[in-house]
Amino acid sequence: MKNKCIIIAEAGVNHNGNLETAKRLIEVAANSGADYIKFQTFKAERLVTRKAKKAAYQIKNNNQNNQLSMLKQLELKECFYNELVDHCSSFNIGFLSTGFHEEDISFLDKFNLDFIKIASGEITNFPLIKKACEKRKKLIISTGMCYLEDIKNTISFIEKNGFNRSEISLLHCTTEYPTPFESVNLKAINTLKNTFNTKVGYSDHTIGIEVAVAAVALGAEIIEKHLTLDKNMEGPDHKASLEPKEFKKMVKQIRNIENSMGSGIKKPSSQEKENLKVIRKSLVANRQIRKGEKFTTTNITCKRPANGLSPTLFESLLGLQAHKDFFEDDLLEFPPQN
Repeated sequence: MKNKCIIIAEAGVNHNGNLETAKRLIEVAANSGADYIKFQTFKAERLVTRKAKKAAYQIKNNNQNNQLSMLKQLELKECFYNELVDHCSSFNIGFLSTGFHEEDISFLDKFNLDFIKIASGEITNFPLIKKACEKRKKLIISTGMCYLEDIKNTISFIEKNGFNRSEISLLHCTTEYPTPFESVNLKAINTLKNTFNTKVGYSDHTIGIEVAVAAVALGAEIIEKHLTLDKNMEGPDHKASLEPKEFKKMVKQIRNIENSMGSGIKKPSSQEKENLKVIRKSLVANRQIRKGEKFTTTNITCKRPANGLSPTLFESLLGLQAHKDFFEDDLLEFPPQN
């Protein structure tokens, strides 16, 4: 498919700091048909203060006392990256990671990634965004927790740093894990498209797959969805993630939706053109009609197949005289003109 939706399996921190778990997530994402798998690159001490409290969803899904202690357990060691990038290459899936500090952006630049991802929480972090702009990679920016004004300010800053909007993709997002359906606001996808004239996608944190699939039907060009090996694992994001079979099902349904979208031109499909002849109707004799008898509402009717006069000509035929005998179910004809 041309211009197919990019599907990103968000491994995030669902590896729980374990290299083998991260590699297994890569394998599962590749097997599901995802285009990319994305991790998160950070040093806990650079990301949060010692006193930073956890969000409500983090408290539910992790037993650490504060964000710092939780995040330290979820760091992906820098020495793992070469192996993970090579593992992605072996399984024919793209490698991405979200950096949360300028140093993370510089580190990730070594791996020549296709995109730089800016997380929702970093959309006002202009030092980070400036560093990302210096790398001259296309940007994917999540917009959770944002007003339109927040996004306008960030895009304006990016443009001042030499980017044009064709190099920016915005992801509609609700920063809650999991996101209640009533908080999704999928119509914001069109608002972002119409307001900013960029590519627009959707980063999904709902339970299940239907909202992500619906987003594609609304025109999302990127879908990001969390992937886990097991929702019962300890960690902040597992509960809002898909397990392997669910993720594979989501990818299949997204591809089916894309195939279903079509050109937007309303016309019969090639299959319909064949069915049209069988399913539409023609004008036929409802009973025997003698030559010279007038066509009336009682002696003509409409029946399949559509290989005679169209029923749209019903009233045009009324009152004319039959120029020959017609038997029941015969296709009718207009009398020849003198």
